[in-house]
Amino acid sequence: MKLTPLVISFNTPEKYWDDAAEGDVCVSPTYEVTEERINAYAVLTGDYTPVHIDEDYAKTTPFGTRVAHGLLGLSIADGLKTQSEYRFLPGMSLGWTWDFLLPIKINDTLHVKFTVTGLRASKSRPGWGIVILPSELINQHGQTVHKGEHRLMIPRRPGAF
Repeated sequence: MKLTPLVISFNTPEKYWDDAAEGDVCVSPTYEVTEERINAYAVLTGDYTPVHIDEDYAKTTPFGTRVAHGLLGLSIADGLKTQSEYRFLPGMSLGWTWDFLLPIKINDTLHVKFTVTGLRASKSRPGWGIVILPSELINQHGQTVHKGEHRLMIPRRPGAF
């Protein structure tokens, strides 16, 4: 099945590593967590844990209702970053650290806020740089539901190194 990319008009071009500066901050567009999206994630991953898919069961848990999969929250955060004005040329993800702080519930509206806090030229790959992006996934109440850090290797501007 061929997917059609989301059409987004950006006002800024993708960034090389050299275009980033420590302290740069971006806030993403929003994303609504729906029952359909949680169910689709369960089908995609095979994670049918009842607290995610069975409201009667979820009512008996400390959450009192169905909640999204923790890794769905991370996936939402990563996807929202790609829809933000502050985005890099395609590079390589070096990894994530990620903490689940609060449950994500059906009908929550989320956005991600990320900050550039670290930049260094790659020692092993000339022409590339590493950027550190601490990120917060925030709900409609202003609560940080998840947070963590993404480490990326991004192309450097040709001739800049």
